[in-house]
Amino acid sequence: MALLADEGANMGDKPGRQLTPRPEGGGFFQDLSTRVKLIMRLLADRRVNVLLKLLPIGSLVYLIVPDLAPGPLDDAAVIWLGAYLFVELCPQDVVQEHMRALTSVIEGEWHEAPEGEKSDGQEEG
Repeated sequence: MALLADEGANMGDKPGRQLTPRPEGGGFFQDLSTRVKLIMRLLADRRVNVLLKLLPIGSLVYLIVPDLAPGPLDDAAVIWLGAYLFVELCPQDVVQEHMRALTSVIEGEWHEAPEGEKSDGQEEG
């Protein structure tokens, strides 16, 4: 039985692909913010197919246009589906590149600038 449970857990996994970052202390709004930034970066990237970019744009247009699809399709579900499919269908290396850029941490120390000094390192005067 343990073997079946393990197989079921891995059925939908794609090796090496994590689309939603799980940083320490990250929550729903941080994940949502990262997802929106990722979609905006992918829309601006020239390596992503132009026709593929119609998915998130079309799902947003669905909010403005009266309900085209009959039935209980909710606007949030259409937007989620459009965003999910867009990220899933984008080239994996491009998605990973943008995710690394969005979730990377720049090491350094915070320090206050001395008074009388501008932010670009030049003295006032």
